[in-house]
Amino acid sequence: MGTDALQELRQQCLIKGASGIKGLGRTFRIMDDDGSKSLDFQEFQKGLENYGVSVGKEKAQQIFAMMDKDGSGSINFDEFLEKLRPPMSNARKQVINQAFQKLDKTGDGVVTIEDLQGVYNSKHHPKYKSGEWTEEQVFRSFLDSFDSPYEKDGKVTLEEFINYYSGVSASIDSDEYFITMMKNAWKL
Repeated sequence: MGTDALQELRQQCLIKGASGIKGLGRTFRIMDDDGSKSLDFQEFQKGLENYGVSVGKEKAQQIFAMMDKDGSGSINFDEFLEKLRPPMSNARKQVINQAFQKLDKTGDGVVTIEDLQGVYNSKHHPKYKSGEWTEEQVFRSFLDSFDSPYEKDGKVTLEEFINYYSGVSASIDSDEYFITMMKNAWKL
């Protein structure tokens, strides 16, 4: 019963585009005042409303109960987001990880402007060519596409990268096509 409600919530997030699930994650993080990485039902419901996805109180309770495995009255939102992501094959996850590793030059688990230097060529960007943007602005714009719409900090974690590509993955049926697209996009 709760899985139908979860499916409905997933669809509403995916309608928001490739970064829909990632955006919900950011909303939850902002609401996590005590930094516990978990939400009680009030926070959970408020987070859904703030993000503009609405499943109604009853379905929100079903989803919450399904995620609150130990009955503690709170859910870990990283685990929740993992379950919310559309299922991806291991082959897809692997190619996403490879792309992230390629971008993360420093190997610290976070992609920043420093990582992009030498990996991403800003010289061909139209706004760089016209003199409108600096190289740093081009890099920042690139990172922003993976970063959340609500808290653009110029740092992209593997989780954000996976959340972004889970949205892309949901719209591509064939593993083969998804993997080819990723390999071409990231020159893997």
